[in-house]
Amino acid sequence: MRKDDLYITIPSFFRCPISLDVMKSPVSLCTGVTYDRDSIQRWLDSGNNTCPATMQVLQSKEIVPNRNLQRLIQMWSDSVARRQVDAESAAPSSVVVPSQDQVKLLVKQLDKNCSSSLAKIVCFAGESEENREFLARMDGFLNAVFDFMRNAESDIKLIEQVVSILDLIQSKIQDKKPLLESNCLSTILLVLQRGTSDSQIQSLRLLESIAIDGESKLKIAEKEGLLLELVNSLSKEKDERLIEASLSCLSAITKPKRVKTKLIQYRTIPELKNLLSEPNMSVSIIEKSLKLLETLSFCKEGRVEIRHDSNLLQAIVQKVLKVSSKATEHAVTVLWSVCCLFREEKAQEAVVGCSNGLTKFLLLMQSDCSSATRQMSADLLKLFRVNSNSCLSSYDTKTTHIMPC
Repeated sequence: MRKDDLYITIPSFFRCPISLDVMKSPVSLCTGVTYDRDSIQRWLDSGNNTCPATMQVLQSKEIVPNRNLQRLIQMWSDSVARRQVDAESAAPSSVVVPSQDQVKLLVKQLDKNCSSSLAKIVCFAGESEENREFLARMDGFLNAVFDFMRNAESDIKLIEQVVSILDLIQSKIQDKKPLLESNCLSTILLVLQRGTSDSQIQSLRLLESIAIDGESKLKIAEKEGLLLELVNSLSKEKDERLIEASLSCLSAITKPKRVKTKLIQYRTIPELKNLLSEPNMSVSIIEKSLKLLETLSFCKEGRVEIRHDSNLLQAIVQKVLKVSSKATEHAVTVLWSVCCLFREEKAQEAVVGCSNGLTKFLLLMQSDCSSATRQMSADLLKLFRVNSNSCLSSYDTKTTHIMPC
């Protein structure tokens, strides 16, 4: 592959055997051959029951994400991107960073030459902290940007540039209320639906930055389609950076009970279970998944869903003392909430049934974790003690019939 004067060699095993393109979402069949998800799904949906590469009859049509290959492709793609950036920086720069006076003129010309002006403003904002401070304090700039968002049409490229600017200067913006207006939230939703991964992540950071109180969190959650799009972003097939940003955003807006209830209705807990069950998921994603699950566990509907899912409870127990101290604290809080605070019997039975649960909670009692976590572990240990006493009583009752007088 050639891009201008940059030649790129694509490793053959990065290509889908069907489309011959670099795989975006590699998945494997039971034959061990990996394909791009869209290509193999079309093949299977057409009624085929064989592996396209080997022509073996498929014993199962289940497709399994090839996370290791996906990471290799991502690393390769990042490396290619860096080479392109290096090549462009070595050549004469096509975009010269404008001066402050030039930026003032660009803002006035936003309506006339929007694309070019926005690109230069993005370049200016990305150059330094001083430039971002200048933009945030510049008379009329934010009003011009907010007006653009309110009146934005469906040109996704222009919208992505505006979101990029706002993301760069969001920590400098004093009044973020205009971003909570319906039109602005609609623009952010459009980016989440149609934008690139980078612009989606920028939109999520922007949403998180404006979720500062109960009112703002409810406005975000009640924007039609927005909350559902955030939950859809948790799919384990998505970019891990996008998953992480979605989890952070959801945690920021999920304090009000109405938001928790909506999230449970949108099947957030099964998505979190999928993330926790994925063996190669990053530490940060596991921590954030457990944190969100902890928040949902303090809602009645959330506890009901958790207690009925023994696989989820076992996955939570497995994360104790295995990932990080943060993950352990969130996991223990979830278990304590459903098993001890609200005494859900089905949850208690599932937790006691975990083979290594007793050992983990004993170790926690001797660890340097927080005092609150140790106390919750002590409460959870009582479940095992009660269960053991019950078993011993049953055993004694049975053995009395054979003991000599």
